[in-house]
Amino acid sequence: MMSFALTEPQLMDGSKTVTRRTGWQNLKPGTRLLAVRKAMGLKAGEKVQPLCEIEVISVRRQALCCIDAEDCAREGFPHLSPEQFIAFFTSKVKTPGMGMRLHEIAVTRIEFRKVPGTDTAPHQVRLDGVV
Repeated sequence: MMSFALTEPQLMDGSKTVTRRTGWQNLKPGTRLLAVRKAMGLKAGEKVQPLCEIEVISVRRQALCCIDAEDCAREGFPHLSPEQFIAFFTSKVKTPGMGMRLHEIAVTRIEFRKVPGTDTAPHQVRLDGVV
């Protein structure tokens, strides 16, 4: 399972085809994963809510500061500059080595595709200006 709690609308509307994670170094192309709304920190009685199935296309380690405008769009944030995306990412994601300079923070860049016909969640309407 892979959580998309912060980017569910982008995943479901198909604008998100890349994700960056602080772990997942051993993930291999061709792996299929269940994309879920939230996987960790569930309260008692809460259940995992599946969204769709994704297939990994490529995986590589990369310095966070190497993100470019094209990958900001592929992350589902075409309106953010690379600097704005980095600020968003580091504010939301527990990033090891936050005391290090940004060029030293390595993340796993995962390119994926939604597997057709596997959507299990209703599509949500994106509101302008809402992340």
